[in-house]
Amino acid sequence: MDMSRALDRTEAAFDAVHADGDVMSLTPNAAFFRQPLAPILTVVGLTVLVVLAISFARTNGLVAALWGAGGLAAGVWLRGGRGLTYDLGFGALVMAGVLAGELLVGNGPALSAMFTATNLLEIGLAVVLTRRFVPGLSINSVEGLARFLGVCAFAPLPSALLSALALNGLVGSDILDSFRIWWCGHALGFAVIGAFCLALQRHHLAILRQPARLAEGVVLLGLISAACYAIFSQLNLPYGFLLMPLLLIMAVRFRVVGIAAALVVVTVMAIGGTMAGNGPYHAFVAEHRSLLSQLLVLLGYMPILMVAALLEERDRLAERARAGRERAERASAAKSRLLANVAHEIKSPVGGIIGIGELWAGGQLGATSADQVEMAQMLVKTAREVESLAHDLLDVARAESGAIKVESRPTDVAGLLEDVRRALVLKPEAKGVAVETMVEGDALIALADSQRLAQVIGNLASNAVKYGAAGGRVQLKAAWSHDRVRIEVVDFGPGLTLEKQAQLFEPFNRLGLERSAIEGHGIGLALAKRLTELQGGEIGVISAPGEGATFWVELPAA
Repeated sequence: MDMSRALDRTEAAFDAVHADGDVMSLTPNAAFFRQPLAPILTVVGLTVLVVLAISFARTNGLVAALWGAGGLAAGVWLRGGRGLTYDLGFGALVMAGVLAGELLVGNGPALSAMFTATNLLEIGLAVVLTRRFVPGLSINSVEGLARFLGVCAFAPLPSALLSALALNGLVGSDILDSFRIWWCGHALGFAVIGAFCLALQRHHLAILRQPARLAEGVVLLGLISAACYAIFSQLNLPYGFLLMPLLLIMAVRFRVVGIAAALVVVTVMAIGGTMAGNGPYHAFVAEHRSLLSQLLVLLGYMPILMVAALLEERDRLAERARAGRERAERASAAKSRLLANVAHEIKSPVGGIIGIGELWAGGQLGATSADQVEMAQMLVKTAREVESLAHDLLDVARAESGAIKVESRPTDVAGLLEDVRRALVLKPEAKGVAVETMVEGDALIALADSQRLAQVIGNLASNAVKYGAAGGRVQLKAAWSHDRVRIEVVDFGPGLTLEKQAQLFEPFNRLGLERSAIEGHGIGLALAKRLTELQGGEIGVISAPGEGATFWVELPAA
């Protein structure tokens, strides 16, 4: 219970100091004065880091091989807020922290002032460029991380040049060495510590409530620290190959924030140990040792941060796809319920209309004229079309919701095609169209629901008559296709373009024939596709403009 309360207080403090992303819980300027803990701790941290860097990582006498103060200052500055008052106040505190550290290690007033000014310049430049070029201050994507690393590489350049020139004038240091050491060390500090500051979010604190997850992270960091100690301490063990797999595991398990934390440990131990004369580069002079250790971290270990960003981006895309799929499934279920309700509500009144129309046409409601009989017959015909549409809508809704039950059993395909042909030739629209059946092979027995298969083939045949009647004939074919039974409905009409073929099985899509004289509602093919799939089969079309169309269905053989 005490641990839970402590964690709640920690998360509340984190919210007060760092908002998720770039938004403060208080207004930025007010937050600087009402929540002074973060700026004050940042100043203390800057002073400590300056002292440590100058005391233990100097290379050519004055410039440190790793400068973490800049990364800490920029990271907290970016996460703290923005606004003129905030920026001026935080900038003044950063200047005070760096200057205090410079003076504490014994640098003279001139050197301390020069180093403080150049540090403040690069920190301010890093803050401005990150705000400008890193959307939402997020480095949890490949693009965001690449932009941030670009800022880290560019921000120290002006300060590196100014400090190199100033040191050459003040103490006669080599300009190229000073420039290179400053730029590498400060860019590395921005990239490693700044990345960790930006990657850490409130939701990461939830790991403190997950003992197994927390233990895993602690063990991984412990192993990484042990490997670094073995490699970069006085032990000088040749176990460098162990570090890369450990870092990859950290990236896979804890993504950007985990590898950023691990890189902080690796960078400090690698450069610190190397500058102390240990590790694989101990035989080189200080300037060369610093360069080699910096390049090892920049080129050997930093790319793993990009791997973690790629994994995190993949996670977000997968989560977005999952959420989209769930929304689509909910929308589809709602649509199916709506279709079922509409179809159900339509059936009863339409049945009444058909009954009244038939009574009227038959003269059972009183004497009727020829015109009235014709009108009554038209009414019955239209009502039956609406009734048929209601049945189709109900079938579509049931099929999409999985409510349709199919009973697959051995089905004589030849007999089924003949039944479909006989029913088709009786329809008025089939007048003048020759309907043929062609069966190749013996014992064409498919494993299917005979009623649903007849519905599918009948639907395809009706479409062939309606839309391909210009060809004068329709063929119903059946044959073996390896170990499956293939049924084809062939018309010799105008055919279909590839664009129209891609839209064929979309519900309510009549391919631009909505205003034509050909009756239809655009749901028959969608229903046929779903019914075929429920029987374990496949459906498709082969067509070209001017060459008719062949709709095919393949089903498993019995």
